[in-house]
Amino acid sequence: MPNALPILYSFRRCPYAIRARLAIASAGLHCELREIQLRHKPPAMLAASPKGTVPVLVLPSGQVLEESLDIMLHALRLHDPDGWLTPTQGSLQDMLALIARNDGFFKPALDRCKYHERYSAEEVTQAQHDAAHWFSAMEQQLSATGYLFGQHPSLADMALRPFVRQFARVDEAAWQAHPWPHVQAWLQRWLDSALFAQVMARPVAPPFKECPPAAP
Repeated sequence: MPNALPILYSFRRCPYAIRARLAIASAGLHCELREIQLRHKPPAMLAASPKGTVPVLVLPSGQVLEESLDIMLHALRLHDPDGWLTPTQGSLQDMLALIARNDGFFKPALDRCKYHERYSAEEVTQAQHDAAHWFSAMEQQLSATGYLFGQHPSLADMALRPFVRQFARVDEAAWQAHPWPHVQAWLQRWLDSALFAQVMARPVAPPFKECPPAAP
C-alpha cells in the first residue's frame, strides 16, 4: 500500500540534507521526516537508495529522489511561493551552473579545511586558497543586491548557504576576520531567519523505531 506522505530520510547537520529541507519547507510540502544515524542507517532507507547517503525522498508513488538538488527542484516545481526558481537576474540554468561549481569545486576544499588532519599540509593550503578564491568571487556577486541572482533569495542562495555555514563553523573567529562582508552578511541573514530555525529544529522524539535521532 502506498505511503500517504512522502518520506524524507535526513541528517540534521548534513548540508545536502539541509538544502533539501529548505526547499520542502518553503514549498509547504508535507512529508514524514526520518532523521537517521549515519552509523545505523535504516534498512528501509537502504532498500530505497542503496548508496546510503542523505537526503533521500521516497514519494507515495514509490519514486525515489536521492540527490539533494533533485529534491529541491521537485518541491519547488510543485509550489514556489518565494520565487526561488525565477530570480530577478539570471536564469535557472545560471543557478544550476553555480550550484554545480559549489558541489564540484568548493565542497572538496571545504572538506579539506574541515577535516584538515586527514590531509597533507600542501593539500590543506591549496584548499584554503581555493576557498578564498571561491569567496572572493561570491563577494563580488553579492555586492550589488546582497543575493546571488537579483533582489531576493533564490535556489542558488539556498543551495549554497548550508555549505558556507559549514565552512564558517570550522574557525568562527577566522571567518569573521576574512574580508568578505557581503558573504558574511548574506550568511547571517539566513542564520537569523525563521526558515533556518524551522529546518534545523531538533526532533522532539524518535520519529520511527528503526532509527533514533542523531546525537548532537
